[in-house]
Amino acid sequence: MRLGARSGAALALVSVIGAAAFCWPLLAAHGSAVAAHSGDAPWLFALLLPLLVAVVIATIADTGMDAKAVAMLGMLAAAGAALRPLGAGTAGIEPMFFLMVLSGRVLGPGFGFTLGSLTMFASALLTGGVGPWMPFQMLAMGWVTMGAGLLPGPHRLRGRAELALLAGYGAVSAVAYGTVMNLQGWPYIGGLSSSIAYDPHAALPTNLARFAAYCLTTSMGWDLPRAALTAVLSFALGPPILRALRRATRRAAFDAPVAFSPPGGGTGTS
Repeated sequence: MRLGARSGAALALVSVIGAAAFCWPLLAAHGSAVAAHSGDAPWLFALLLPLLVAVVIATIADTGMDAKAVAMLGMLAAAGAALRPLGAGTAGIEPMFFLMVLSGRVLGPGFGFTLGSLTMFASALLTGGVGPWMPFQMLAMGWVTMGAGLLPGPHRLRGRAELALLAGYGAVSAVAYGTVMNLQGWPYIGGLSSSIAYDPHAALPTNLARFAAYCLTTSMGWDLPRAALTAVLSFALGPPILRALRRATRRAAFDAPVAFSPPGGGTGTS
């Protein structure tokens, strides 16, 4: 599925704002008003991001999705939402990641962003994981799935080389997802050791060092197993799933123009 100019612009805009929503603790100047009101930021972005994601999804749907694409989107989102609780978050075991990567590879970045965001939204409702962190999860998973659609050689690269590319991307994106979600929650978690806690009055190098220590001590035990599982499942289950997705895409003929003709193939005149 192609991403039009209007959809691309909306997606770029929400990605820039989303990056600011994740990275503001590192971007806020020492002693600035933003740093002083750090407790208000999660609620502001939690209200803003769902509206922006909704605008992007509506724009993509308006410019590139027909009924067949919506049906495939619903099926894949339901499958991804059903896969997420299988690991119950234990040691980072989240099998939904490999399906998002494979789907984004076949269906492209616009469809991928929409799929990743909706899948995370549906899985949050399914698992009871609704909270101010959910919009950030939707945006981060949208980026993961969109990135798979931007990988090189979508029409030429096949076989083990493609599987290696997808497995490598899946592993890296699984760790990156955990890292950006750490960045979202890091400033607001109380009770942290002073050596890894966010300090709104510290300089950027100091907070970067604290954040790196925070990731190593709190989430790397989840991020690395998630990355390993995503890579293994991409290699093991990638060939049949990629074939099935590509066959379904060809049969759906998303790019074919819709034309109506009178019954019997006549001209409609008597």
